[in-house]
Amino acid sequence: MKILIIGGDGYCGWATALYLSKKNHQITIIDNFIRRQWDEEHQLNSLVPISSLEQRVQQWKDLTGKTIHIINIDITNYSSLCQILNCEDKFDTLIHFAQQRSAPFSMIDHDHSIRTHINNTVGNLNILWALHDYSPETHLVKLGTMGEYGTPNIDIEEGFIQIEYKGRSDRLPFPKQPGSFYHLTKVSDSDQINFACKTWNLRATDLNQGVVYGYETDEINLSEILANRFDYDHIFGTVLNRFCIQVALGHPLTVYGQGGQTRSFIDIRDTIQCIEIACEKPAQQGEYRVFNQFTQIFSVLQLAQMICKVANESLNIRCQIQHLNNPRKEKEIHYYNSINTNLLSLGLQPTLLTDQTIISLIQLAQKYQHRVNLQLIPPQIQWKSPEHQK
Repeated sequence: MKILIIGGDGYCGWATALYLSKKNHQITIIDNFIRRQWDEEHQLNSLVPISSLEQRVQQWKDLTGKTIHIINIDITNYSSLCQILNCEDKFDTLIHFAQQRSAPFSMIDHDHSIRTHINNTVGNLNILWALHDYSPETHLVKLGTMGEYGTPNIDIEEGFIQIEYKGRSDRLPFPKQPGSFYHLTKVSDSDQINFACKTWNLRATDLNQGVVYGYETDEINLSEILANRFDYDHIFGTVLNRFCIQVALGHPLTVYGQGGQTRSFIDIRDTIQCIEIACEKPAQQGEYRVFNQFTQIFSVLQLAQMICKVANESLNIRCQIQHLNNPRKEKEIHYYNSINTNLLSLGLQPTLLTDQTIISLIQLAQKYQHRVNLQLIPPQIQWKSPEHQK
């Protein structure tokens, strides 16, 4: 297939680009490299050093003979995006990763909230209009988030729920309870895409992904120049990465609040497998479908206890857990059960979180521990107003 990956320089995008290129698909990456600019702005760094996209793509070609094309544009510039989609040989699939993906970033202040909405909402609308105007048969594969749903006291269905009310029934979008301004943009994206499919007969797959962890893929492992991101900081870092860094440095694992916050998780190797499934088994024209893209569910405290157990028993590293005041406004003890049958029914073979995966991440952190900036780890962004922080 001819596949356009928007946001192909990022963590999920880069792993996906290599994986699909290896499968002999024709890959074009669009990126404006703004994520690298945000790192500089906030003095952040990936644990593992990452080469420029040009260097990565050249190394991939040298190793495999496969070419990945790069286009440097900002998709909030509509005319530039239209020029790419208004081509004679249309793209079979457009994979949309190009979003500001950090909840803390969106909660820093007014400016960061607005920048998140402009990047995410305008970018998504531009993609839909460009598909409408120039490539309506291209299948849109959009990376959403399980965070759209929040933590309702009922089972989370895949995008839609059958409702019976006062003797009548209907299949309606599942109620959303986003937990940050970032998550609000993702809810807006889903509504926009659903509307565009119904109104313009576009076709789209919305992948509501859980928290992604992991570093290794077969393609990434070929060369250090192909290295992917490993974010550990308080803005873009994920909880599993933070815990593994803290183990490697001999620091306590910092759990926000009681640690009962329960979320869905997925290995990066399953992310790229899910993207492949969505591309190869596309939605029909006019169809908007939602897949909950995760493989396991853990609470933050469960993760911390699991990692401590592995560190103690397999690596002989003494590990402790430290509870911090929760900077976020969220339920810390709650019901959480989500459905994820669609991708499994289409052939997803889950890669579950194992002791060996945890060991490999801790060892990666040990290898690059000289690059860790300890000041970037503690939470510094508060969801709550000052008078409500206690």
